[in-house]
Amino acid sequence: MAVSAAPSDTNSATTGNGQLLAADGVPLSTKLARATRRSRIQAFLLVLPLLAFVTIFFVTPIVKMAMLSFSDDVFVTEMPRTTKALASWNGQGVPDEPVFKALVEDLIEGRKNRTTAKVGGQLNFIYSGARSLVVSTGRRAKRFEAPFKEAVINKDKRWEDPVLWQLIRTVSTPTTSIYYLNAVDRTVDAQGKVVQVDENIRIHLQIFWRTLWLSGLVTFLCFLLGYPVAYLLAHLPTKTSNLLLICVLLPFWTSLLVRITAWIALLQNDGVILSSLVNLGLIADQGRPQLVYNMFGTIVAMVHVLMPLMILPIFSVMKTISPSYMRAARSLGATKVTAFRRVYFPQTLPGIAAGSMLVFILSVGYYITPALLGGQSGVLISNFIALHMESTLNWGLAAALGTLLLMATLILYWLFNTLIGIDKLKVG
Repeated sequence: MAVSAAPSDTNSATTGNGQLLAADGVPLSTKLARATRRSRIQAFLLVLPLLAFVTIFFVTPIVKMAMLSFSDDVFVTEMPRTTKALASWNGQGVPDEPVFKALVEDLIEGRKNRTTAKVGGQLNFIYSGARSLVVSTGRRAKRFEAPFKEAVINKDKRWEDPVLWQLIRTVSTPTTSIYYLNAVDRTVDAQGKVVQVDENIRIHLQIFWRTLWLSGLVTFLCFLLGYPVAYLLAHLPTKTSNLLLICVLLPFWTSLLVRITAWIALLQNDGVILSSLVNLGLIADQGRPQLVYNMFGTIVAMVHVLMPLMILPIFSVMKTISPSYMRAARSLGATKVTAFRRVYFPQTLPGIAAGSMLVFILSVGYYITPALLGGQSGVLISNFIALHMESTLNWGLAAALGTLLLMATLILYWLFNTLIGIDKLKVG
């Protein structure tokens, strides 16, 4: 039988099964669990405003964008009879009379409610000329008489195009994959099979690869130019190092538009750089190369803007490396190059990895610099997303492109974490 201490001798006791009791008779394990739960609740309440902010302004827009990329119910809502009739269509050739009858009834109703232009606008994103086709057919829908299939086709021969009906079928469901197909330069043919679009309009995949290639090149150039600068900052006296670090951070303290305007003034045909080369006789006045409004101008400006994001993580890691490592390697017979390659450089890899990931992820989503300096050859996928959002108003395609870009970034992050390990990153 367990023996408990007298209350007058101590503030705790034990139960029959050996549990410690507090002064009020509650087991200590229970009180500890209550205290832990209270601390967790307090911690959660402290981060709740940040969690709400991230959820409302970051997570929610991404979820809505992803939903918009595969969910478009305009046709389903405004053309209910046609949607129902297409559900029983076998998908071969041109639909039969019941579908055309439902189409005429929906167009009459849409003409009354002024929604035919809205339906035609949605179809126009995936079939050129569909808006004028739907609107013009809707104006004459009341005059059509049975057989409706013959009457509609006689009005406009495009209604007997099997490709048009296959595309209508793809948007006659609450969810559709047509925007993702268009985002990778694909569409459906007359048999409902996924095929490539015409060669002269295959642009999105090319821009995707250009974006990834350019981001990788900018990351490599930032590393190539930033590593020596970080090494110099880490080994100079503190006073000099701080002064040069301010110079490195200057791009962060300057307006983005000011930086871009400065590069335009420097790189344009009659700008400072080319005019100086002409005055020095290094190039001919009539043979000035194009340095701006192309890929070159985009790369130069992006490297300039993103360079600090590569230098700072590498510099912060280099400051923690003791000089004794290099001295020990030299004392053991290693040359300066060997000591740097086998002792110093491997220790800076966490900073290189952190800087590379920061620069690459930001490069993938760059928009303003390519828009102002890129011309036709220097635009990136973000510029096409903005084009579809602001000009063509094809929000479904823009959402699909944005979702694919996000997925590509997450896949690259996953590969980086698998091969290197995110826990090995150091930014300070």
